Amino acid sequence: MLEPVGTAALADQLRNGDPEAFSKLLDLYGASMQRVARGYVSSSELAEDVVQETWIAVFKGIDKFEGRASLRTWIFTILINVAKKHGLAERRYTDTAVRVMTGGTVDPDRFRDAGDPLPGHWKEPPAPFPDTPEGSLLGGELTQVATAGLQRLPARQREVVTLRDVQGFSSQEVCQLLDISAANQRVLLHRGRAVVRQELENYLGTTA
Repeated sequence: MLEPVGTAALADQLRNGDPEAFSKLLDLYGASMQRVARGYVSSSELAEDVVQETWIAVFKGIDKFEGRASLRTWIFTILINVAKKHGLAERRYTDTAVRVMTGGTVDPDRFRDAGDPLPGHWKEPPAPFPDTPEGSLLGGELTQVATAGLQRLPARQREVVTLRDVQGFSSQEVCQLLDISAANQRVLLHRGRAVVRQELENYLGTTA
């Protein structure tokens, strides 16, 4: 994902205490920050607390922002660190849940390989839901299944899948945000995607 034009200027405006800068950044990143934070904590209210604490840290630390990374990457790095502090301690995974979520994967031959322009995508995507009330209902249910599956992933897999597939960060940005290698990012992304896809296919199998 490309850095929005003008964010370097916004950093300077923040340093100068310009209130308009915060409003612009909130419009740019507020919703995405809420979604990322929600992946670490158990409620939307706690996610809001994480976002608020992140903005406080941004204001306090803006003078230390040197521009080595994009402003967006810097802000989301702070967000993830704050979210981890709030969320990882409260999150618990039972052995049963882990077995359920890692017990099956989708055949990797059904997806495009790393050299493809769309790596990791289905070679033959599922047919779209019909434009009917029933189709809309099934689409909404499928979104809920995917979201629930994502929430039950091991923390690192959930982080990578959320940043890549939900928020649209590039692989390089994710490596920088999470301080992981490119190879590790690929493995985590593949495993996380495979589990969520299996959840979707299991659900579709029960509703067919």
